[in-house]
Amino acid sequence: IPAEASASLQTLTTGAYAGIGAMIGTKEDKHLILMLYQGAPAHQGGLRIGDQILQVNGEDVQKKPINQVSSLLKGSPNTAVRVTIARHGLDKPLQLKLTRAKVDLKNVPYFGQIKPDVGYIKLDNFALQSTDEVKTALKTLKTHGTQKLILDLRGNPGGILEEAIKIANLFLDKGLLVVETKSKLGNLAKTYKTKEPAYDTQIPLIVLIDQGSASAAEIIAGVVQDYDRGILVGKKTYGKGSVQSLRPLPYQAQLKVTTAQYYTPSGRSIQKINYPQQLGTQQTDELKTVFKTKQGRMVYEGNGIDPDIEVEKRSISPITTSLLVQGLIFDYTTVFCAQHDTIAPAQAFRLSEAQYQDFVAWLADKEYPYALEAGIDQLLTQAQSEAYPEDIQTKISALKTQVQRYKKADLQTHSEEIKLILQESIIGRYYLQEGAIQAMLVHDHAIQQACALLEDQGRYQALLQPS
Repeated sequence: IPAEASASLQTLTTGAYAGIGAMIGTKEDKHLILMLYQGAPAHQGGLRIGDQILQVNGEDVQKKPINQVSSLLKGSPNTAVRVTIARHGLDKPLQLKLTRAKVDLKNVPYFGQIKPDVGYIKLDNFALQSTDEVKTALKTLKTHGTQKLILDLRGNPGGILEEAIKIANLFLDKGLLVVETKSKLGNLAKTYKTKEPAYDTQIPLIVLIDQGSASAAEIIAGVVQDYDRGILVGKKTYGKGSVQSLRPLPYQAQLKVTTAQYYTPSGRSIQKINYPQQLGTQQTDELKTVFKTKQGRMVYEGNGIDPDIEVEKRSISPITTSLLVQGLIFDYTTVFCAQHDTIAPAQAFRLSEAQYQDFVAWLADKEYPYALEAGIDQLLTQAQSEAYPEDIQTKISALKTQVQRYKKADLQTHSEEIKLILQESIIGRYYLQEGAIQAMLVHDHAIQQACALLEDQGRYQALLQPS
């Protein structure tokens, strides 16, 4: 890890940095604001998602790499930075003067009641203070009537091991093994147990996981499953069960070395076998070793953590995929926000049919090719280079024309799906990350499955028993 990357590493560990509080990215060679953090200088100072960054402190950044633009925006707290932007609907560039500040990135970007007695906590990282944030969320939810809980670890890449242990301790009694590390070096082999009295050992608990749940997130999933403390719902986790240690190098660089592996209380390894080659595939039965949970349920190692109930992710149509890949959902959201100062609250806003048809009309002169079209173009090129008869080439061309006709019809056939994703994008602009999560809760299939399971306590308890 070179010295210039140490700040990013520190941000991942501490969940804080000094800057303006904006997530930026590049689209079609334009540096854009992709997300704003609530209450941060960028948000309070008038920046909007979709703004194009032209200059920072008078320096043209349009051709600079995105990491250099990010570095220019960061700086010591209470220092000023001038940002010149292009904004949809404005004829001239707009210059904003912002005052940098310490930006604390929330580990829990959202928590709330899904139903009168069902609470929901979204945990994105295991940085410093993540335990405090989860505990505060849990306390608040219980005062509002929460009697059952969904803990969402989907997309959580992990973080500080100690935070994972303390979060597990919220639901497990004092003195229980949470995770064990094993290494070729004896001094790196350690056991980690809960140290404090639990906050709540009885509340019915569902943990949502997927292929983006890794490391510390998998420790939580594994310990909940091994002690039969709750039900795992979703998809198989990533399988990142390795422990890294930092070693200092000259010139303020660091070396990150894998030194051990994580093992859950039942004794199984979290590490996926050959995970670079097998990501997204099923491990063969011969490589699986059977372990037992506290109550005798069979669990396996060698391929991440398996959910107790598998829920497939929502599949989307080719046209929706193309609209997202081409950035047209993002671009139209920028147009929509320039035309509407406000919208209804996040949980109440619904995109009308008339507004959707405005989007369809806006798409009239836009390109959003299907993956199938690229395949047809390749096939036509090959037919031409290999001098296939003209009638074959004509049929291939006709096939592409037919696909393009279907594409126009797909805007109506899949209108509900497209409308939903566009609606989420719009809500995220006005209500930022918290609003985007609230919008997602309405139709999230895994959350619907989790709520149904919590409502059926007979089935919930049965799943915790050996089959």
